Formats: sequence, C-alpha cells, structure tokens
Amino acid sequence: MSRPETEQWYHFETDEIASRWETSSEQGLPLLEVARRRNRFGPNQLTQAKGETKLRVFIRQFQQPLVYILLVATALTLVLREWADAAVIFGVVLVNSIIGYVQEAKALKAISALSKVLSSDANVVRGGQVSQISAADLVPGDCVKLQSGDRVPADIRLLHQRDLQIDESALTGESVPVEKSVTALAEGTPLAERTNMAFSSTLVTYGTGTGIVVATGDHTEIGHINKLIATADVLETPLVRRINELSHTLLKVILVLAACVAFSILLRGEPAVEVLLAAVALAVGAIPEGLPAVVTATLALGVSRLASRRAIVRKLPAVETLGSTSVICSDKTGTLTQNQMTVRRISTGNQQYDVDGSGYEAKGSITAATTSDIAPVDDHQLVEMLRAGVLCNDTRLVSVGHSEWKVEGDPTEAALLTSALKLGLEGHVANSEFPRRDAIPFESQYQYMATLHQSHADQSVAYIKGSVERLLPRCKLLADGSPVDSAAIESQVAEMAADGLRVLAFAKKTFPADKTNLEHDDLTSGLELLGLQGMIDPPRPEAIKAVAACQNAGIKVKMITGDHVGTATAIAGQLGLAGRRNDENTGLFGITGTQLEALSDRELIDSVEEIAVFARVSPAQKLRLVEALQSKGNVVAMTGDGVNDAPALRQANIGVAMGITGTEVTKEAADMILTDDNFATIEAAVEEGRGIYDNLKKFIAWTLPTNLGEAGIILVAAFLGFQLPITPLQILWINMSTAILLGATLAFEPKEPGLMARPPRDANEPILSVTLMWRTLWVGALLVLATYGVFAFKKYLGVELESARTAAVNVIVMGQAAYLLTCRSLRHSMFQLGIFSNPLVWAGIAAMIGLQVMLTYVPLLNQIFETQPTTWRPWALAFGTGLVLFLLSEIDKAWRSVGGVKEAS
Repeated sequence: MSRPETEQWYHFETDEIASRWETSSEQGLPLLEVARRRNRFGPNQLTQAKGETKLRVFIRQFQQPLVYILLVATALTLVLREWADAAVIFGVVLVNSIIGYVQEAKALKAISALSKVLSSDANVVRGGQVSQISAADLVPGDCVKLQSGDRVPADIRLLHQRDLQIDESALTGESVPVEKSVTALAEGTPLAERTNMAFSSTLVTYGTGTGIVVATGDHTEIGHINKLIATADVLETPLVRRINELSHTLLKVILVLAACVAFSILLRGEPAVEVLLAAVALAVGAIPEGLPAVVTATLALGVSRLASRRAIVRKLPAVETLGSTSVICSDKTGTLTQNQMTVRRISTGNQQYDVDGSGYEAKGSITAATTSDIAPVDDHQLVEMLRAGVLCNDTRLVSVGHSEWKVEGDPTEAALLTSALKLGLEGHVANSEFPRRDAIPFESQYQYMATLHQSHADQSVAYIKGSVERLLPRCKLLADGSPVDSAAIESQVAEMAADGLRVLAFAKKTFPADKTNLEHDDLTSGLELLGLQGMIDPPRPEAIKAVAACQNAGIKVKMITGDHVGTATAIAGQLGLAGRRNDENTGLFGITGTQLEALSDRELIDSVEEIAVFARVSPAQKLRLVEALQSKGNVVAMTGDGVNDAPALRQANIGVAMGITGTEVTKEAADMILTDDNFATIEAAVEEGRGIYDNLKKFIAWTLPTNLGEAGIILVAAFLGFQLPITPLQILWINMSTAILLGATLAFEPKEPGLMARPPRDANEPILSVTLMWRTLWVGALLVLATYGVFAFKKYLGVELESARTAAVNVIVMGQAAYLLTCRSLRHSMFQLGIFSNPLVWAGIAAMIGLQVMLTYVPLLNQIFETQPTTWRPWALAFGTGLVLFLLSEIDKAWRSVGGVKEAS
C-alpha cells in the first residue's frame, strides 16, 4: 500500500481507490492495520504552532523606538535622582505596554480554532462492523459513512452516494450545497468542482454517502489552509509604521541636539552633572510624553464608537487602518449577498413574470414582466408551475422568529416554497390536496427529481423539476396545450443565465389513477412543460449603497469568491462594482481561478487593480491576490466568513470577519468582526477610521510645536549661556497636564465635512508632511521667542527667578491652549466647524487655566515646582501671546486655502 502526497484521488475509479488503500466499503480496515496506520500517519488533527509566552509578548511591548526614548529619559532622571520625573515618565511607558499586551494576548489563535473543527465523531466500518469513533482516531483507508447533519471528519473519496449534498461554502465559497457523485474526474479539476470528494470540516445537508478516507490532519485541504495561516505575514498597520518613523526621526533629532548641547556646555567648562541635567531637560522637552497615551486613548475611543455601529475591533491599530484602506476584497456569499436563494424570474412558456422581495420571507409579489400587473391567483398555468415547485420538494421552511426562517433541506427548494407563497400557495395545503405516492430523488446522472401524486380528477400526476437540458427535449406541449417552441425557451434560459440566475425547468405528466410507482422510463417523453424559475442569492440592498459609498471615497471593491464566474459577475453588476469591461462590453470583467493560475506574478500585478471579480479561486489564490494588491502599494482590507478566507485575512492589512455566519477560524484570524454580517458596516467603519486618523494627526500637529519650543528653549540656554526660563520638572508638568486636559480633547472632535469624499491616504505618506513641519517650526519658534521675552521682561523688572519662571510657564500653556483651537481642523477655520461643536475643548481649556492658577498661587505646588505668585500683568502677556498665535495660525490656513496650497491630511 502506497500513498503519494500528490495523489489526485478524485481522478481514480472507485475500485482502484479501494485497491490502493487495501480496504473495502463492506469490511473496512482490519483492526490491527488501523494501529499501524495511526503510527505512520499520526492522529487526524492539525498541527498547532508554538506560540509566544505571555512574558515574551509583554516584553515586546517595550521594543518600540518611542518607548526606547522614554526609557532613556527615565534612566537619566534616576541618575540625577529626580524621582518624580522618573516615576511619571516610566508610568506612561508601563500603562501603554499593559494596554498593548492585553490587546495582543487575544490576537493569534487561528491555529487553535482550526483544530476544534476536527473535534467531532465519525461512523466508520472496521472489521466488518459499523461503529462511532472520535474523528481524531480516523486513519487513511478508513471507510466512513455520511448522512445529513454530519460534519465531514476527513478528506474522503466517495464510493457510494444517494442524493448526497454537502455545504462547502466555508471551504470553497459555493453559495449552494454541492451535489455529489462517485464518477472519476479529469486531472486538474478545480477544488470546487471535485464532486466525488467530501472535504474535512464541510457539512452534509442532504442524503447519504460512503467513502474512503484519503487524507487526515495536516494533509487535508483544511490542513493546507492551516499552513497558509501559519506562514502568512502579519503586517504593520500604517499608523504603527508612521508612529515608528516619527519616533526614529525624533530619536535622531534628540541625539543630535543633545550632543550639541553637551558640547556647548562642556566648552564653557561646566561640570558633568550640568551636562546630564541639560540632556534630561532637552529629552523631557523634546519627547511628546503624552503621545502614546493619547494614541491609545484615541484608538480605544474609536473601538467604542465602532462597537456601537456593530463592528468589534480586536486590535487597536486596526481602527486607524480602516481609514487608510484603498482596496476592500470581499467574499460574495453571505457578505455582499444575503446567503438566501431567491426566485427572481418566472416563465410559463408564453408569459414571463418578475418576482420581488428577497430571502425566505413571503413578502413580495409576482408581476407580469410586460405590464407590471400583479399576477392573478387563478392564473392556471402559473399556479400549476408553482405547485410543481412545492410538491416536487423535500425541504421545509421553519419560522424561528420575526421575519426569520430556518431551512431544513436545500436552499434552492426553499426558494421554490417562498415563490409559491407569494401567490398564496402554501406547501402543507398543496401536499394535503395532492398526497405523494412515490418519488424519484435527484441523481446527478439524470439531473431531475420527480414525485407522483394522487390528483383530484381521479388521476395520478407526476411533477418533475430539473435542468432545462434534460427536461426540454422530453416536452412537446405547454400547459395550455400549445406546442413547445424550444428556441424561444432556450432564449429565455440564456437571458436568465446572463443575469446570473440559476434556471430550473418544471414539467408534469398524467397517469391512470392506479399508478402507484414511478420509474425513469415513465418520464422519457410525453411531458408538459410548465415553465421555468430563475433564482439567485441576491445582493444585500444596504451592500449596494455601501459599495457606492466606498467607490465614491476612492476605495476599490473586489469580489473574491469560490462561486461560478457568471453568477459572480451578475451579482457584481447589481452591486455596481467598478472594473474593466470585457471585449464585447456585455458585462463586468471577471477571471476564474484557472485563468488566475496561468498568470505570472508580473501579469497578475499589472492587471489586478483592473479586475473586479475573481471567481472559483482557492485559498492560496486568495492569498496571492491580496499580496499582488499590496505590491501595488494598496492598503488591503479582506472580508470573509469561511475557513477558506482565513489565510487572506491574516495577510491583509486588516482582516474583517462576519460575526454571525463566520467560522471561529475566521474570527480568530481577523482584526475586526462585524456583528451584523453587513458589508454596509464596513463603510461606516472606514468613515470612523478616517475620522480617528484625522484626530490623531491633529494631536500630533498640536503637540510637536510645543515640544520643539521647549527643546528650543533648552538649546538657546545652552548655546548662549542663558539661564533656563523653565526647569525640567516644569516642562514635565506642562507636557503631561496639557496632553491630558488639552490634547486629549481632540480625540472627541466630530468628523469633518466631506470626510468620505477624500481619496484614500497614501500608505507611505509620513505623518510629518511638509506643511506640518513648516507649521511646527514657526509655532515652536514663536513659543521660544514669547517665553524668553516674558522671562527677560520679568527679570528686567527685578522679580525673583521663581516668579519669572512661573510667568514663562503660563505663556507656554496659554499658547498651547490657543493653538489647540486652531488645531481642531487642519483644513477649516474653527468658525466653519462650529465654535462649540466640541464642548470638551472648552472644558479642557477651562480646567487647564484652573490648574495654572493653582500652580501659580497654591503654596504646596509653589514648593514642589519652584513657582511663585505673580501679578495680573504676566497673565495678560500670556493671553496676548495665545491670541497672536491663534490669529497667525488661522491666517496661515486661510492663505493656504485661497492660494490653493494643498494641506496634507
């Protein structure tokens, strides 16, 4: 017995399969052989990757450039025995690290979730006896029996089947259960078309089957997905990347400035302790200590907002990543569509009807296609055709709540029950009037199902439903007695198929009253064609609006599905997806997995942005598509609900899973989960993400000039030998108090007008744009001049050093408060936004002024921070400085707006 890893088991005949595995469907494997194969192949479980320890995850939170700077500042303050400074700086680091650890502790559990998929039982034949065992104990060569409701325990080559249908949507993306067969298939048959195989983790929805296990554990198709998840790169989000770039820049600038300061002080012969003190002052002044806390707080606020809009974020940076998304790759079934088959068009041969409504709820009507008149309930031909769909049917629709229905059986048959209900034809009534006598179940080689019923006219009548190709040649007459026009019927079928509809034909044949059994030979000819029903899994109405909103925001939407390309392109057309048209200009351009496989990497990269639909794609191909889009510089969001989506979700910049229909594997691999499975929620999340990034950038635009100004104050003192206008502890007071009371209020700034009219941000665009750097320089310089001006003026008046420094601190704080007002928008004036549209800004300014009053006049704070009460004149100078700074900033924005200068966002 041999088992090549690359064997295409679907290609062999059933007897050859049994021979190669030295087994049979009657006897199964000998009991002693089972143990040998378990030793050889191992248990039917997926290998779990060894994860990081909790300690390692926690330590990694400190391995960031900005944190390095703060840790160095902490160390220096400890050397100088500035205990309060050291405690506050390290406290900021510790709090941010704890938050990051808590978020990441839940992040990478996809492999564990995949292993749970296999924790089920299986009915197996061993030694001629049928027994139920744990799926983990299966070995290759085992003979397994399947029935409706079973989860397939391993990859199985089918030997026998009766009406077997398996839901493979979680693995292949198929929107309807796959009808299985045992016929050998050609080599190279795509995964979604291997109808003689049953794959691990899929669900049997109908019928029975028997087959031989040909792959277990890591060798199954789901095992291959497991490996793809393990190898997919977890990419940095744009925010993390930009913060790291900013931190590296700050690190280099601070090191250079510190060296210059140290060299300057040493040249004047000052002692080493003064060098260290100046370096600490420079570090504390230049480092935006509040940045990590405000970034975390802003993202956490975004998480809360998204949760209220039915999107659960598992990783904080994912909030901002949504705002920079340029491409959304969406699965079709259940994501863009309702995952509920719906009849859209009906034909009785001579008359065509349109059907509205969606899903399995019987709301909607049937109207004539030409006149839009509602079909009468006594239309004999229409009623007879709908009755055929109800009686030739083994499915039940069960109400499970308000407007919610559960399908017990096949979704296609459920759609037929619903279309009949829209004309008032109820299933239980029809079955009581026409009791069933016999049935021929659907078989793939015949491609139809037939049922025999007792009729009112003391006759027996057979109703048949199936493929048009099989039934049309057997029909000579329509239900009204007119001859069948095959060309006209085929034209109607082609028209429905062009719209992505799955078409079923319906027929009947009458027999004598004593007919009690039905055979295939009874149905070879003499049938009456009742008509056609065309159905589709319709798009969500809200998804159509969401796709349009995304495309208006410059975000490309791609459909990546395992479904048929015709169905996928038809749905894409209804959704309004933008993409290159084909040569005939008859529909949206789509590409299949087979065509995709034939493309080189360069050909795929060159064309991937022009294609809107990718159909019949495998998990590995989904991963390749995401990588191709990322190679073009796109920030990619990947949505999905099935196991087959998990690797691509991990590779994408942000993975979005469906909360209701999504598998545990998908949820664990995702960055965000939609609790309502609604694509429209993604559009809302993108808007929130853009608003959050806007607010983060506003905070950075506000805090950097202050830090530059404080560093400039130290530099001027070091190079010119001036006395420091503010001490390191006072700098720390300014940075931490203003970050909390002033800067943090920008996180609550409402979203600006026209937010979703902007194109996506360039993922490579740095946070420090040219405009922002220029603004940082001149605002920082103004703060330096104002601080030294007030400090020198106070010294000129002969006041004590502590009083002069108190006035200088108040100048910086009032300047920051005034600049906060203009940073509420980097594009619009505060008056355009609404002066009181963010009341927290004014509350923060009031609280900050209150703190400064306490710092100036409370004796205890005077003692701790070396401050001293002042007269009203220094306060007037501080408020005047703030007013000048506000006016200059607003003039700068207005000038750029009028002059057409682009403000980088």
